[in-house]
Amino acid sequence: MNRLLLHAVVMLALVALAAAPAMAQSSVQAPSARLQTVPPTVVPPPSPAEVTAIPPALSALLQARVIDPGGGRGPQLLRLAEMIFDRDGMDLQYDAGATYTIEETWQHRRANCLSFTLLFVTLARHIGIQAQVQEVAQVVSWYQDAGVLYNVGHVNAGIEFNGRRGTVDLDRNVLYDRDGPRPISDARALAHFYNNRGAERMEAGDVAGARAWYGAALGQASDFPSALNNLGVLETRQGNLALARQHYADALRIAPRNPASLANASNLLLRLGETSEAARLQARLRSVRQSDPFFQYVLGTQAERAGDADAAITYYRRALRLYDSAHQFHFALARAYLMAGQLERANGELARAQALGGAALQSRYQDKLDSLQRWRRQQASARLGR
Repeated sequence: MNRLLLHAVVMLALVALAAAPAMAQSSVQAPSARLQTVPPTVVPPPSPAEVTAIPPALSALLQARVIDPGGGRGPQLLRLAEMIFDRDGMDLQYDAGATYTIEETWQHRRANCLSFTLLFVTLARHIGIQAQVQEVAQVVSWYQDAGVLYNVGHVNAGIEFNGRRGTVDLDRNVLYDRDGPRPISDARALAHFYNNRGAERMEAGDVAGARAWYGAALGQASDFPSALNNLGVLETRQGNLALARQHYADALRIAPRNPASLANASNLLLRLGETSEAARLQARLRSVRQSDPFFQYVLGTQAERAGDADAAITYYRRALRLYDSAHQFHFALARAYLMAGQLERANGELARAQALGGAALQSRYQDKLDSLQRWRRQQASARLGR
C-alpha cells in the first residue's frame, strides 16, 4: 500500500500584502448583505450534494473491493484504505493544491488532506462506518525537503466502530496543538472546502469567482473566521477598504485571537491612519504569539538555522514552558544545546524526547543519544591527549 504523507493548509488565513487605493466611499452593511451577487459569467460553486457525490464508477469499485468481500467493520476499514491507495484501486497521490470534490478526486486521482478527508468520511459512511471530519486549530508539520511549516489548521477523519474510536490522519509528521482534533459539522467541513477554492480563485486573479466561493463558505458556516479574513484580503486588494475593515472586524468578533486577522486588521488600520486602534490590535497579536508554543518553536528553528544557539535555546525553552509534552520540542532544544556545546543538557533533552516519543521513535532517539555519547567520549579523549 502506498503511504502518503498528506498535509495541507485547510483554513487558509491569508495576509494582505498588496497595496490598495484609498478607501472606497461605500457604507458598511451587515455580513450577509455584503456578499455580492454572483455575476452571470461566474460559474457558481457546486452544491454540498455535488461536492460529496460518489460517482458511479467509484461506487462500483467500493462495492467490489470493500463491501462484497464481507467481514466486520475492521476488515472493511482496512480494505477501504487499500482501495484508495493500491495501484489496482484508486492509486491516490498527494497534491497540496488539489482541493477537489469527490468526483474530481476520482477523475484526477490526486488529493490534499481536505479532499482526502472528505473522500474517506463519505466512503466510510457509505459502507456503514460512523465517520466525521475533525479539525485541529493549529499544527506544526515537518518536511524532509522543506524544514518546518507552521500552519493555522488541519483536518483529518474520526471514525467509530465496534465501540472503538480512532483517527485517520495520513500526515505522520504533524504535531497537534494541545486541544487536538475535534469533530466538526458537515457544514463547517464544507466551509473549509469552499474557502480553499475561494483562495485559489483569488490568487488566480478571479475576483468575482473568489467572492462566490467565499460566499458559499459563509453560507455553510456564517461564523467561519477564515473566510471572513480572506474576504478582507480580497477587498483590501480591490481598494474597498471600508468593506475589508468590516470583514476583519467580523472575523475578530468570532475569533478575537486569530493571528492572521489581527495582523491584517492592524496593517489596514495603520494605512487608514488609525494608529491607536492599530496599536491595540498589535499588542494583542504580540500577546497571542508570546503564548503560542508553535510560534515560539518556529522562531527557534529560524535562530538555529542562522547559527544563533543562544536565541534558539531561548525560543525552544519558551515553547516547552507552554507545551512540555511535545517530544519534537525537546529534540530541538537538544540540538540547540549541542550547538552551544552544552553536552549534559543536550543529553538530558534527548532522553526526554525519547521518553515522550513513543515506541515508534525509540530507536531514532536512541541512535541520537548513542551518537552524542560517542562524540562526548571522543572530545574527552582529545582533551586528555593534549
